Amino acid sequence: MATQMDYYETLSVSRSASGEEIKKAYRKLAMRYHPDRNPGDEEAELKFKEINAAYEVLKDDQKRAAYDRFGHDAFQNGMGGGGGAGGFGGGFGGFDAGGLGDIFEQMFNMGGRRGRQQRQAEDVQVQIDISLTEAFSGVSKEVEIATRKACSSCQGSGSADPNASKQTCQTCHGQGAVRVQQGFFVVERPCPTCNGAGQTVSNPCRSCHGSGTEAARETIKIDVPAGIEDGTRIRVAGKGEAGGEGVQPGDLYVLVTVDSHSLFERDGANIHCRVPLRMTQAALGDEIEVPLIDGGRTTVKIPAGTQTGDNFRLRGKGFSVLHSKARGDMYIRITVETPSHLTKRQRELLKEFEAESGDHSKGSPEHNGFFAHVKKFLDR
Repeated sequence: MATQMDYYETLSVSRSASGEEIKKAYRKLAMRYHPDRNPGDEEAELKFKEINAAYEVLKDDQKRAAYDRFGHDAFQNGMGGGGGAGGFGGGFGGFDAGGLGDIFEQMFNMGGRRGRQQRQAEDVQVQIDISLTEAFSGVSKEVEIATRKACSSCQGSGSADPNASKQTCQTCHGQGAVRVQQGFFVVERPCPTCNGAGQTVSNPCRSCHGSGTEAARETIKIDVPAGIEDGTRIRVAGKGEAGGEGVQPGDLYVLVTVDSHSLFERDGANIHCRVPLRMTQAALGDEIEVPLIDGGRTTVKIPAGTQTGDNFRLRGKGFSVLHSKARGDMYIRITVETPSHLTKRQRELLKEFEAESGDHSKGSPEHNGFFAHVKKFLDR
C-alpha cells in the first residue's frame, strides 16, 4: 500500500502554522513547480498536484480540523473501514450515512443548493513578470493563454443537430450535481454524465464529442494598476475556460511577480536607496544628486560629519499606493566608503590628518568610546 503524503510536510509548514503562513507557503511552492515553468517535467507536475491537494485541505478550517484528528482517513469512505463507534462506514452513533449527511448539512450548510447547480468551468492561471518601475507607474501587458472556447462546429451545444431536443440526465435527474459521502462530510460534485449541464444529447457533436468546447489560444490584455505588490493575483472574470452550453465560463487569474531593481528596494509604500559617499564628502558635507523611481532626480544636502547608516527622508518621493494618488517616502541610506589604492601624496595627507587628530580627537566619539570600554574591560 502506497504511503500517503503528510499535507503539512508537503507545504513545508508546521502543524501550528496560521492560515496566512499556509497560504504563503502554497504560493511559493506553486510558483516553483507550476507546469508553465517546468514544461515536460513529470516530477514537477506530480509535485504541483500534491501541493494543490494539500492546500485544498489545509486552507479550509473544517477540513483541516478533520485531517488533524483523523488524518487521511477523514476523507475516505468508511473512515478506514471501521464500523459503528470506531468508524463512519456503517454508521455513527446509530445514524446511517444519509442521516449523518443531513446532520452536517444542518450544522455547516454543506448540502449546497437544492435544484440544478450553476456549474462553472475551469479557471486559468498565468504569470507575468514586471519591473519595479512598471509596478510603480502601472502597465498594460498582453498574455497568451491556452484555454477552451465554445466548439465552432456546434456553437457550444455539444449536439451534432442544433435543433435536436435534449434529455434530462438520468444520473443526476437534471440537478447537474451528485452528492457524495466522504467520511463525515457530504459534498456535491458536478455530475460526471452531463458535466453539470443537467441534460444530455443523443447525437453528440463529432468535433467536441459532446463537450461543447474545443482547445484554443487567446491573447488577453491585462491592466496592472500602479502600486501593485509582488505576488498579487489579478482576477479577470469570465476569461477562463468555456464549459459548453449551460456552464458558466471560468475566470482568469494573473499572478504578478515584481523583479528586483539595481538602485531601489521597496518596503510597502516606501523606497530605500543606498548611496555610497567618499570619506571626504561625508566628513566635509556635500550636495549630491540622487535618482527617483518616477525617472526624475533631486538634490540632497549631506551635512558634515555624516556617518554610515544615516538616513535622509524625502517625503512623497516613494512608491505609489494602490488605488490612490498618494505616495510613500524615499529614504537615502548612506554608506561611507573607505578609499583604496591611495597615491603617495594621499597617504602623506592622511598621515598628517591622523597626527593632527591625536589619540583623543573629539571628532571620533564613537571610536574613542568603544576603545575606552575595551580598556576598562581588559583592566578588570
